[in-house]
Amino acid sequence: MTDITATAATPPDVLRCAYAELIVSDLAESRAFYVGVLGLVVTYEDDEAIYLRAFEEYLHHSLIIRKGPVPALAVLAYRVRSPRELDVAVEYYTQLGVRVERRAAGATRGIGEAVRIEDPLGFPIEFFYDAEHVERFTQRYDVHGAGAISRLDHFNVVTPDVPAAVKYYEGLNFRVSEDIEDAEKTVYAAWMFRKPTVHDVALTGGDGPRMHHIAFATHERSQILHLCDHLGAIRQSDKIERGPGRHGVSNAFYLYLLDPDGHRIEIYTHDYYTGDPDNPTITWDVHDNQRRDWWGTPVVPSWYTNASTVLDLDGVPRGVEQRTDAREDAVTIGADGFSYTRIDDEPAGFKLGSQL
Repeated sequence: MTDITATAATPPDVLRCAYAELIVSDLAESRAFYVGVLGLVVTYEDDEAIYLRAFEEYLHHSLIIRKGPVPALAVLAYRVRSPRELDVAVEYYTQLGVRVERRAAGATRGIGEAVRIEDPLGFPIEFFYDAEHVERFTQRYDVHGAGAISRLDHFNVVTPDVPAAVKYYEGLNFRVSEDIEDAEKTVYAAWMFRKPTVHDVALTGGDGPRMHHIAFATHERSQILHLCDHLGAIRQSDKIERGPGRHGVSNAFYLYLLDPDGHRIEIYTHDYYTGDPDNPTITWDVHDNQRRDWWGTPVVPSWYTNASTVLDLDGVPRGVEQRTDAREDAVTIGADGFSYTRIDDEPAGFKLGSQL
């Protein structure tokens, strides 16, 4: 992992997570899932790629699915506050010593000039400001389905060194809303934000770099339940990996689905506002079962073991570094829902940590 403290340069001013690009093996099958089931809006499509957005989004896309030989994550993109932040990003990451590429406007359809980097955690990341505007479907109720998806909400990535990953994102002025620790203050996962919700990116401990999931938000729980009914009606309930349920972390109502290539998509609603400067960090004990599911529902093993391959900027699958912290193996079964454990002297299931 690149030394994340190797620069004193100013970081780019990130607004929010903005889009992701996934490589898929069969574009027609993926279209049936993302458009036919999830109901995302097609902005543009051809024989190689489909550019999608949710109903409230006015930028060209929040998800690209592109045909390729190896199902994988191709890029995670963040929007920055202004075009000048691209120069800031180049300076910042050049000083960090990671790979940096300038991209001309239109190199990605619908996106203006951009900067792509391989971040210190090993992920392909893009920063951009300018993007083509398209129709916002907020009030196009004539085309909303019962499971209407509103917007992209967050990314979740798997990395072998969560404390180092937190330090890197704190260098980008992300803040921690919630995290998971043990009695020795080992950090197992952290939720970090720039927009005023629980997270734009979650950092999950494990073998990485890998992508755990991409999440889209709905307005209502009923929309998530409709997606479950839809999948049942078309005899594809096996695409439901976990849920529906309510998280302890974030308090959100959730559903995890697997697309035809096994990329994990979360549908997510009802988290909370984090925009005040003294928003407190919530720290969960790693042994508290309710942190993952507030109702104590067991978590399927695949949710912990499976994740998507990550490509480098040349489109080559990256190798994976194994997580070596043995303490996580010792608590996984009890902590993650295969049995029910809780620290009895934490009556609410969590404690308030220090304010950021």
